[in-house]
Amino acid sequence: MYVGVTNNLENRVAQHREGKTDSFTSKYHVNTLVYAEDYQYIEDAIAREKQIKGWRRSKKDALVETANPTWADLLETSVIKDPSLRSG
Repeated sequence: MYVGVTNNLENRVAQHREGKTDSFTSKYHVNTLVYAEDYQYIEDAIAREKQIKGWRRSKKDALVETANPTWADLLETSVIKDPSLRSG
């Protein structure tokens, strides 16, 4: 599971999917967006990223399953476009 911060979610996911990043996502073929949080301030987003990265996989999975029980690709649905379904 990849956890990261970006100021342009759709563009960043596209970069990962197209293999334009030499990173964890290209090495392990991680290309489905299953959870996202929206923050007004980058400092808050980075703090949350660090918090989640410190969690065990089971806790990360539980976070995803709370918001997206079917692990649907959020960029393939209208879910990500509905601000009421975002956290943060």
